[in-house]
Amino acid sequence: MWCFSPKIAAERYFEKEWRKLSMNFLKKNGAGLLLCLVIAVPSWFLGQAVPVIGGPVFAILIGMVLTLILTKKEPFLPGVNYTSKKILQAAVVFLGFGMNLTEILAKGKQSLPIIISTISTSLIIAFILYKALKLRTNNAILVGVGSSICGGSAIAATAPVINASDEEVAQSISVIFLFNVLAALIFPTLGAMLGLSNEGFGLFAGTAINDTSSVTAAATAWDGIHGSNTLESAAIVKMTRTLAIIPITLILAIYRGRKEKSSEGTTFSLKKSFPYFVLFFVLASVVTTVFQLPAEVTAPLKELSKFLIVMAMAAIGLNTNIVKLVKTGGKPIFTGFCCWLGISLVSLGMQHVLNIW
Repeated sequence: MWCFSPKIAAERYFEKEWRKLSMNFLKKNGAGLLLCLVIAVPSWFLGQAVPVIGGPVFAILIGMVLTLILTKKEPFLPGVNYTSKKILQAAVVFLGFGMNLTEILAKGKQSLPIIISTISTSLIIAFILYKALKLRTNNAILVGVGSSICGGSAIAATAPVINASDEEVAQSISVIFLFNVLAALIFPTLGAMLGLSNEGFGLFAGTAINDTSSVTAAATAWDGIHGSNTLESAAIVKMTRTLAIIPITLILAIYRGRKEKSSEGTTFSLKKSFPYFVLFFVLASVVTTVFQLPAEVTAPLKELSKFLIVMAMAAIGLNTNIVKLVKTGGKPIFTGFCCWLGISLVSLGMQHVLNIW
């Protein structure tokens, strides 16, 4: 005898609706998501093989070349746009699982004066050049933040907050990549010429090189030459810098909200401007710290974060006009160079003030 069950009926209804939503999502975004994934996989392995360049740069380059070949882009656009925005934000959230706040602050507190000085220097230089060179606001912000905090990860976190275009993101990532490679190649020799100690080089690499892969490459090269173990200290300094993502993105969100209020004559809403993915990044860090999550749990999540960034950069490459990028790249490159030089000099200067060098 058949008996009506409200519970079973509700479960079937929600299951049906979920399938419907899933099918609609895949129908709309599936092609673009798959294309970004196809680019991300080889880019990831190329980044593993050549870490000084890194997967995100390979993904952007492949995406920019592929978009010149694609004749019918319309079926891919929704998924590509979804990847460049939502997948990028998810990558930042998963990045938080690699942050044990207690450990980072305990080991990285010595470097805090240097980190604060270098971040301030980069942002001030970017602001001055934004005014002097009449740079686009978003370019100046992304290059300044990317140079001072943690390269691609900082740009990934900042771009959605300031509503940066994919071309602006690609241009900023390219600028950061250029000086990352130069730093990874030059700094070990430069550090030896300057007579830096192992501790001093760890601080120098951790504060003056933008991207984690390039910090690792430079510190590993130094360790190979000097038989030391600076890699751990350089990585901790770098992770301490990464925490600056939190206040920077919140300040930028408030700034953008107030700017929109003044231009549109509307009331400022923190709720509307607040970058909620940064809140989830903080929560992920807190969970890792409070529950002391083991490396077996956090390591795969960190790797997932890195892969999602590569996938998002593929989408950004697909949305970027390489010809326009080259034509308009002079000012951002000069800004990146000035930020990089300023950070390097301040990092060394602060070491001298603190009697480390």
